[in-house]
Amino acid sequence: MNYKETIEYLYNVTPLFQNIGKDAYKEGLGNTIELDNYFNHPHKKFKTIHIAGTNGKGSCSHTIAAILQSAGYKTGLYTSPHLVDFSERIRVDGEPIEEEFVVKFVKDHKHFFEPLHPSFFELTTAMAFLYFAQKKVDVAVIEVGLGGRLDCTNIISPDLSIITNISLDHTQFLGTTLPAIAKEKAGIIKSNIPVIIGEYTDETKDVFSEKAKSVNAEIIFAQDNVLIENVTTNDNAHFVYQTKNIKDLYGELNGYYQIKNTNTILNAIKKLKDIGYKVNENNVRDGFKNVCELTGLMGRWQKLEEKPTIICDTGHNIGGMKYITEQLSNMKYDKLHIVIGMVNDKDINGVMSLLPPNAQYYFTQASVKRALPANEIKNIGNNHGLKGNAYSNVNEALEAAKASASPNDLIFVGGSTFIVSDLIVLYKNHK
Repeated sequence: MNYKETIEYLYNVTPLFQNIGKDAYKEGLGNTIELDNYFNHPHKKFKTIHIAGTNGKGSCSHTIAAILQSAGYKTGLYTSPHLVDFSERIRVDGEPIEEEFVVKFVKDHKHFFEPLHPSFFELTTAMAFLYFAQKKVDVAVIEVGLGGRLDCTNIISPDLSIITNISLDHTQFLGTTLPAIAKEKAGIIKSNIPVIIGEYTDETKDVFSEKAKSVNAEIIFAQDNVLIENVTTNDNAHFVYQTKNIKDLYGELNGYYQIKNTNTILNAIKKLKDIGYKVNENNVRDGFKNVCELTGLMGRWQKLEEKPTIICDTGHNIGGMKYITEQLSNMKYDKLHIVIGMVNDKDINGVMSLLPPNAQYYFTQASVKRALPANEIKNIGNNHGLKGNAYSNVNEALEAAKASASPNDLIFVGGSTFIVSDLIVLYKNHK
């Protein structure tokens, strides 16, 4: 099999969450432990940093990896889902996993894993750990796939754990209340390993504190240790932070939610330095300024065109959409056009209730099996006073928005990671 055939094989032989949702979720670490034993525990051959949370864990993972790369550490980065190609999930110093490694991994080891019937994420986690070990990385930043306690990344013993925040998402797996979800996320807190909590609520703080106390883990609430003194925007609408230790810190990522992410990251870097990581001010500046170039990050309040301005963002739940709608409301434009689609296991009514009624809507669906049909999301949108037409795919919806928009208008594309994925694929194919 070549690379393309190998990826198709992985999609077909292992349950893929982005396509089929809950049926791809396997509770427990049984398969992960069997795979880890088979590969002789590769995750023990390098340092790790473990990052969980409902929103922001991708941005935090990429930025911390960028800072460590700038500091001279050979850095692995494991995130999900990918937007364009599978290889985005597994990177070393920003470079995607080599296609030849993926092909050889499947060819050499399918005799073992096929009878095991692992999920896609279980298998690719094992692949990532093996790749990082063979590449002899110094440290790998590992993003949790889903939850924490039973996530297959949770076999690692990291130098630092980070939980960005908690909001209601994946309730069918993690629980229907914030304390229940917090308990699952808190499962990554381990004995004598410090943990950074980015944001908390009155309902979740005690959950984190009790878990940390039970395993003698130092806990740092970034929300109570604000390192950012002031935030402004420059001429390019990017954030410039004044922090307690760094003045004029330029951030390449400029969604509103990045302000809280930045405080979490700064607290994490401070703790990493306390435990022996060699990171200086220039490394922090470089990581924040060049995170997309250093790590390949895409889809976070990303501007794709001007006149009209086209922006996309992967925020796909109530927690993320609150920041998106606030930022849209504070921008200058003549008219707002929103291309939106969602998958069928999200709180669609909750998201729709947050969206501005004065925009023109282009309801659509992503090219994954979990995508809510465009007509269904249109009907839900109409029930919330959102007016617009349905389009069978992102390309048609975007073209309709561009045809209706004037040069001073704004087109926002989002609602789902997979809508943004289809959009970015369109732009890459066009280029």
